[in-house]
Amino acid sequence: MLHLGILISGRGSNMESILKAIKRQKIPINPAVVISNNPGAIGLKIAQNMGIKTAVVESRGFTGNRWDYDKKIIQVLSEHGVTEKNGLVCLAGFMRIISPEFIRKYKNRMLNIHPAILPSFPGLHAQRQALEYGAKYSGCTVHFVDEGVDTGPIILQAAVKVKDDDTEETLSKRILAKEHAIYPQAVKLFAEGRIKTFGRRTKVKSRGR
Repeated sequence: MLHLGILISGRGSNMESILKAIKRQKIPINPAVVISNNPGAIGLKIAQNMGIKTAVVESRGFTGNRWDYDKKIIQVLSEHGVTEKNGLVCLAGFMRIISPEFIRKYKNRMLNIHPAILPSFPGLHAQRQALEYGAKYSGCTVHFVDEGVDTGPIILQAAVKVKDDDTEETLSKRILAKEHAIYPQAVKLFAEGRIKTFGRRTKVKSRGR
Protein backbone atom coordinates (compact mmCIF):
# COMPACT_ATOMS: atom_id res chain seq x y z
CA MET A 1 0.00 0.00 0.00
CA LEU A 2 1.08 3.56 -0.66
CA HIS A 3 2.06 5.73 2.28
CA LEU A 4 0.98 9.38 2.53
CA GLY A 5 2.86 12.23 4.14
CA ILE A 6 1.17 15.63 4.52
CA LEU A 7 3.12 18.84 5.13
CA ILE A 8 1.38 21.71 6.94
CA SER A 9 2.20 25.00 8.63
CA GLY A 10 -1.14 26.02 10.15
CA ARG A 11 -4.60 24.60 10.64
CA GLY A 12 -4.36 22.26 7.66
CA SER A 13 -7.99 22.30 6.55
CA ASN A 14 -7.06 20.53 3.31
CA MET A 15 -5.14 18.00 5.38
CA GLU A 16 -8.26 17.35 7.40
CA SER A 17 -10.42 16.93 4.30
CA ILE A 18 -7.94 14.43 2.85
CA LEU A 19 -7.74 12.40 6.06
CA LYS A 20 -11.52 12.26 6.43
CA ALA A 21 -11.91 11.21 2.79
CA ILE A 22 -9.36 8.40 3.16
CA LYS A 23 -11.50 6.83 5.87
CA ARG A 24 -14.90 7.64 4.36
CA GLN A 25 -14.10 6.68 0.78
CA LYS A 26 -11.75 3.84 1.70
CA ILE A 27 -8.95 5.34 -0.40
CA PRO A 28 -6.19 2.72 -0.71
CA ILE A 29 -3.43 4.75 0.93
CA ASN A 30 -2.00 4.77 4.44
CA PRO A 31 -1.97 8.24 6.06
CA ALA A 32 1.44 7.67 7.59
CA VAL A 33 2.47 11.05 9.00
CA VAL A 34 1.65 14.74 9.18
CA ILE A 35 4.71 16.99 9.41
CA SER A 36 4.79 20.68 10.30
CA ASN A 37 7.55 23.27 10.28
CA ASN A 38 5.58 25.12 12.96
CA PRO A 39 5.33 23.49 16.40
CA GLY A 40 2.24 25.59 17.14
CA ALA A 41 0.29 24.46 14.07
CA ILE A 42 -3.31 23.69 15.00
CA GLY A 43 -3.35 20.99 12.33
CA LEU A 44 -1.00 18.83 14.40
CA LYS A 45 -3.61 18.48 17.12
CA ILE A 46 -6.34 17.81 14.55
CA ALA A 47 -4.26 15.02 13.00
CA GLN A 48 -3.44 13.53 16.41
CA ASN A 49 -7.13 13.49 17.33
CA MET A 50 -7.74 11.54 14.13
CA GLY A 51 -5.15 8.96 15.14
CA ILE A 52 -2.44 10.09 12.70
CA LYS A 53 1.22 10.24 13.67
CA THR A 54 2.74 13.73 13.63
CA ALA A 55 6.19 15.25 13.63
CA VAL A 56 7.69 18.73 13.85
CA VAL A 57 10.73 19.84 11.87
CA GLU A 58 10.96 23.41 13.04
CA SER A 59 12.11 25.94 10.46
CA ARG A 60 12.25 29.06 12.61
CA GLY A 61 15.86 29.82 13.39
CA PHE A 62 17.15 27.21 10.94
CA THR A 63 20.35 28.61 9.44
CA GLY A 64 21.08 26.07 6.72
CA ASN A 65 19.88 26.18 3.13
CA ARG A 66 16.57 24.81 1.83
CA TRP A 67 18.02 21.43 0.91
CA ASP A 68 19.60 21.01 4.35
CA TYR A 69 16.18 21.58 5.89
CA ASP A 70 14.34 19.39 3.39
CA LYS A 71 16.69 16.48 4.11
CA LYS A 72 15.31 16.52 7.65
CA ILE A 73 11.77 16.34 6.26
CA ILE A 74 12.73 13.48 3.95
CA GLN A 75 14.25 11.58 6.85
CA VAL A 76 10.95 11.75 8.76
CA LEU A 77 8.98 10.79 5.66
CA SER A 78 11.24 7.81 5.04
CA GLU A 79 10.95 6.67 8.66
CA HIS A 80 7.20 6.43 8.09
CA GLY A 81 7.46 4.63 4.74
CA VAL A 82 6.80 7.68 2.57
CA THR A 83 9.59 7.06 0.09
CA GLU A 84 10.17 8.08 -3.51
CA LYS A 85 9.12 4.56 -4.53
CA ASN A 86 6.16 3.92 -2.26
CA GLY A 87 4.90 7.29 -1.11
CA LEU A 88 2.90 10.40 -1.88
CA VAL A 89 3.59 13.83 -0.39
CA CYS A 90 0.78 16.40 -0.19
CA LEU A 91 1.44 20.06 0.55
CA ALA A 92 -1.46 21.48 2.56
CA GLY A 93 -0.65 25.05 3.47
CA PHE A 94 3.06 24.33 3.94
CA MET A 95 4.60 27.79 4.06
CA ARG A 96 8.06 27.00 2.80
CA ILE A 97 9.60 26.91 -0.67
CA ILE A 98 10.53 23.33 -1.50
CA SER A 99 14.09 22.77 -2.70
CA PRO A 100 14.70 21.47 -6.24
CA GLU A 101 16.44 18.43 -4.77
CA PHE A 102 13.37 17.48 -2.74
CA ILE A 103 11.12 17.93 -5.77
CA ARG A 104 13.34 15.81 -7.99
CA LYS A 105 13.50 13.05 -5.37
CA TYR A 106 9.69 12.85 -5.26
CA LYS A 107 9.08 13.61 -8.92
CA ASN A 108 5.41 13.08 -9.78
CA ARG A 109 4.84 12.01 -6.17
CA MET A 110 4.27 15.44 -4.64
CA LEU A 111 0.94 17.27 -4.94
CA ASN A 112 -0.09 20.82 -4.17
CA ILE A 113 -3.33 22.77 -4.38
CA HIS A 114 -3.50 26.38 -5.56
CA PRO A 115 -6.51 28.74 -5.15
CA ALA A 116 -6.81 29.70 -8.82
CA ILE A 117 -7.38 28.15 -12.22
CA LEU A 118 -3.79 27.74 -13.29
CA PRO A 119 -1.93 28.96 -15.22
CA SER A 120 -3.79 32.14 -14.21
CA PHE A 121 -2.76 33.87 -11.00
CA PRO A 122 0.14 31.76 -9.72
CA GLY A 123 2.02 32.64 -6.55
CA LEU A 124 0.76 34.44 -3.47
CA HIS A 125 -2.64 36.10 -2.99
CA ALA A 126 -4.22 34.38 -5.97
CA GLN A 127 -7.74 35.36 -4.90
CA ARG A 128 -6.72 39.01 -4.65
CA GLN A 129 -5.08 38.77 -8.07
CA ALA A 130 -8.31 37.44 -9.57
CA LEU A 131 -10.37 40.28 -8.08
CA GLU A 132 -7.91 42.97 -9.14
CA TYR A 133 -7.83 41.56 -12.67
CA GLY A 134 -11.61 41.55 -12.89
CA ALA A 135 -11.86 37.81 -13.54
CA LYS A 136 -15.40 36.47 -13.81
CA TYR A 137 -14.34 33.00 -12.71
CA SER A 138 -11.62 31.71 -10.44
CA GLY A 139 -11.28 28.40 -8.62
CA CYS A 140 -8.59 25.95 -7.61
CA THR A 141 -6.10 23.51 -9.11
CA VAL A 142 -4.45 20.33 -7.87
CA HIS A 143 -1.13 19.82 -9.60
CA PHE A 144 2.12 17.94 -9.35
CA VAL A 145 4.91 20.01 -7.85
CA ASP A 146 7.78 20.90 -10.13
CA GLU A 147 10.64 23.39 -9.80
CA GLY A 148 8.59 26.39 -10.96
CA VAL A 149 6.01 28.44 -9.08
CA ASP A 150 2.68 26.60 -9.45
CA THR A 151 3.75 25.30 -12.85
CA GLY A 152 3.54 21.52 -12.41
CA PRO A 153 1.29 19.27 -14.52
CA ILE A 154 -2.38 19.87 -13.72
CA ILE A 155 -4.47 16.99 -12.35
CA LEU A 156 -7.85 18.48 -11.40
CA GLN A 157 -9.48 21.90 -11.45
CA ALA A 158 -12.74 23.35 -10.12
CA ALA A 159 -14.28 26.68 -11.10
CA VAL A 160 -15.89 29.29 -8.84
CA LYS A 161 -17.89 32.22 -10.16
CA VAL A 162 -16.67 35.60 -8.95
CA LYS A 163 -19.54 37.70 -7.61
CA ASP A 164 -19.75 41.45 -8.14
CA ASP A 165 -19.61 42.10 -4.40
CA ASP A 166 -16.89 39.56 -3.61
CA THR A 167 -14.06 40.44 -1.29
CA GLU A 168 -10.82 38.48 -1.02
CA GLU A 169 -12.26 36.83 2.08
CA THR A 170 -15.60 35.78 0.58
CA LEU A 171 -14.04 34.50 -2.63
CA SER A 172 -11.39 32.60 -0.67
CA LYS A 173 -14.06 30.90 1.42
CA ARG A 174 -15.95 29.59 -1.61
CA ILE A 175 -12.76 28.46 -3.32
CA LEU A 176 -11.67 26.64 -0.16
CA ALA A 177 -14.87 24.59 -0.23
CA LYS A 178 -13.93 23.42 -3.73
CA GLU A 179 -10.38 22.68 -2.56
CA HIS A 180 -11.77 20.37 0.10
CA ALA A 181 -13.61 18.47 -2.64
CA ILE A 182 -10.96 18.06 -5.33
CA TYR A 183 -7.80 17.53 -3.26
CA PRO A 184 -9.05 14.24 -1.75
CA GLN A 185 -10.29 13.27 -5.21
CA ALA A 186 -6.79 13.74 -6.62
CA VAL A 187 -5.29 11.66 -3.81
CA LYS A 188 -7.79 8.91 -4.58
CA LEU A 189 -6.92 8.96 -8.28
CA PHE A 190 -3.21 8.78 -7.47
CA ALA A 191 -3.67 5.95 -4.98
CA GLU A 192 -5.66 3.97 -7.55
CA GLY A 193 -2.90 4.46 -10.12
CA ARG A 194 -5.22 6.30 -12.48
CA ILE A 195 -3.11 9.40 -13.20
CA LYS A 196 -0.76 9.21 -16.16
CA THR A 197 1.57 12.04 -17.17
CA PHE A 198 2.69 12.90 -20.70
CA GLY A 199 5.13 15.77 -20.40
CA ARG A 200 3.04 18.66 -19.10
CA ARG A 201 -0.25 16.89 -19.66
CA THR A 202 -2.01 14.39 -17.43
CA LYS A 203 -4.70 11.87 -18.20
CA VAL A 204 -7.07 10.23 -15.75
CA LYS A 205 -7.70 6.60 -16.65
CA SER A 206 -11.19 5.16 -16.29
CA ARG A 207 -11.70 2.36 -13.81
CA GLY A 208 -10.83 -1.09 -15.12
CA ARG A 209 -8.65 0.22 -17.94
